[in-house]
Amino acid sequence: MSKSALPRRGLLVGTAATVIGWNTAGRTWAVSTDQGAPGPAATQDAVAALPRLDGSLVTDPTSLTRFAGDFGHLVTAAPRAVLRPGSVRDITAVVGFARRHRIPVAMNGQSGGGETAELESHSNYGQAAAPGGIAIDARGLDRVLAVTPGRAVVEAGVTWAQLTDAALARGWMPPCLTDYLHLSVGGTLSVGGIGSGVQRHGLQADTVESVDVVTGTGRLVTASATSNRQLFEAVLAGGGQAGIIVRATLRLVPARERALVFTLFYDDLAAYLGDQERIMAERRFDLQAGEVVRNAEGTAWRYKIEAVAHYDGGTPPDRGTLLRGLRCAPGETTVTDQSARDYAFRVDGFAAYLKATGLWSQPKPWLSLFLPASTARAFVREATALLTPADLGAGILLLYPYTTATLTRPLAVMPDAPVGWHFDLLSFPAPGADTAAMLRRNRHLYERAVALGGKRYLIGAIPGMTPTDWRRHYGARWAAATAAKHRYDPAGILTPGQGIHT
Repeated sequence: MSKSALPRRGLLVGTAATVIGWNTAGRTWAVSTDQGAPGPAATQDAVAALPRLDGSLVTDPTSLTRFAGDFGHLVTAAPRAVLRPGSVRDITAVVGFARRHRIPVAMNGQSGGGETAELESHSNYGQAAAPGGIAIDARGLDRVLAVTPGRAVVEAGVTWAQLTDAALARGWMPPCLTDYLHLSVGGTLSVGGIGSGVQRHGLQADTVESVDVVTGTGRLVTASATSNRQLFEAVLAGGGQAGIIVRATLRLVPARERALVFTLFYDDLAAYLGDQERIMAERRFDLQAGEVVRNAEGTAWRYKIEAVAHYDGGTPPDRGTLLRGLRCAPGETTVTDQSARDYAFRVDGFAAYLKATGLWSQPKPWLSLFLPASTARAFVREATALLTPADLGAGILLLYPYTTATLTRPLAVMPDAPVGWHFDLLSFPAPGADTAAMLRRNRHLYERAVALGGKRYLIGAIPGMTPTDWRRHYGARWAAATAAKHRYDPAGILTPGQGIHT
């Protein structure tokens, strides 16, 4: 029997001590043992009984340790309990309970390659942490509920890998995928979710038709562009501040069979930027990304376009037409023809290498920024003059354009420009790297980006973010973000690790 066919209750693992309530005087969990004897906290006065759950609330050291860290391995912030939900009702009950007792709560995707040992939050710098509070394990909500023509309904803990395969089996595909697919739907929608389909389809958050959300008051609300719109706009790319996404209805597009993948190299930054913007404006390719890479001698940075033209069997698109007029380095262009699914899952092999070498579990001071096209060249020149091969390690530095009009979610704050550039330093430094210095570098580059009209993407590790920084980041949208926080999370318990509303 497959995991998805098992009863939810059968997937939950018991622990030696059962949480029975919250000691309001000592602000600790009251527990009882399997033998029925009360734990120490249960003997104290003023214990508020925990609501009945279909799943379980656990406090064992193994669970707390797993949820204390994240993919970045830069900060540790342990919760006091982990909710392994057996239903959406569990989340509404626990969030309502947490609101009454001022206990922090955060949903945690706990994604990964599929093996238990690899499952971990892919947030960075403690953003999905619930220090001293309750971490909700999104894996308790991991069902693809429906795939119909043009649409999918999924629970928030479903990964994009799961959804991609479920959709492909019916001839459909998510229009915008992150490079690494083993991330939870709820997690990427909460920060935006960007990938090489952004030029055509926007962020993953832009492909959402509706969401079911548990607000900070413990209410389950369905929100869309036409119903409960304030909440809809507050949770998509909102950093988990106004509610916890538990279910989403997503747009799908017809699947294509093949992917013709072009790799072009540039030594001149101006030519690279110009060609990227040209092929985007002319809509030559279905997917479009790019990287800053080292040259073969390791002495300088150069630039790479990766662009994909999809097709269905038969004759592939004409290569000469797709490449006409581009100023890439002669004689270095490569073209590969592969299945569309293989291309979608292309990063799995790279991830396997990083895991095998131990780099996957090292600290990762990532930096993700959005820049206006008018200053992108100046910023990239300054950044590449500062960065060394050690800063990148075994990682990648993404650099590609998008049109800001394609991104429609208000809290996915973008530069005030028609065209933006995504600068995404996904470093995998060697063991022993000076991550403190790298975090200081991130802060410096963030300040430079802001001075040049840029914005941050929430997944990055930027130290020292202050209330002033966040107000500056949101600009004219700060009032709406604050109003939504006060309305939907009046106790201020949701996703404190972001540090946005403090």
